[in-house]
Amino acid sequence: MKMALVVAAAVATAAMAQQEFSGPPQAKKGYDLFFGGTSKGAACGTCHAIKGKGTAVGPNLVNIARVPARAMVMAINSTRTQYVQTVKTKTETFPGMKTADTAEGYDLYDLSQNPPVLKKVAKADVTNMSDNASWKHPVEAMKLSAQELADIIAYVKFAAYGDKAGVKAEDIE
Repeated sequence: MKMALVVAAAVATAAMAQQEFSGPPQAKKGYDLFFGGTSKGAACGTCHAIKGKGTAVGPNLVNIARVPARAMVMAINSTRTQYVQTVKTKTETFPGMKTADTAEGYDLYDLSQNPPVLKKVAKADVTNMSDNASWKHPVEAMKLSAQELADIIAYVKFAAYGDKAGVKAEDIE
């Protein structure tokens, strides 16, 4: 009986996951990669949110959805970003993304951890914040295939403005 309940719960969870997304098949593949990850690494949704799903650490990708797919690939594969800084405190150094700057301190996502961890750091504890030359966007390190990138971009474009045309792998190579 217990095993039957476990199996029924697993089937129901899988069915709910399938029902979460309604759109073109390629965008569905991209959705699955964006939020479920790949065998090569973490999901995009670990750091990016679209339509309220995911974690809004990194930039809102809906804002760049209308650029050509090739330009999106360049952004995805960039090895440096204006958003990430090397944060040195009295006790540690980490790649961080600042989300708030108040009189008391900073809200910083520690990108050395996956998923990123939000840290509230007093200004007095920060010894330096500077350009980060070593942190790499996880997707760049994962070496996704052209088809996987095309699927993810197709999902972002569909979620942002309903694009159903899809993205061909050869258009981004």
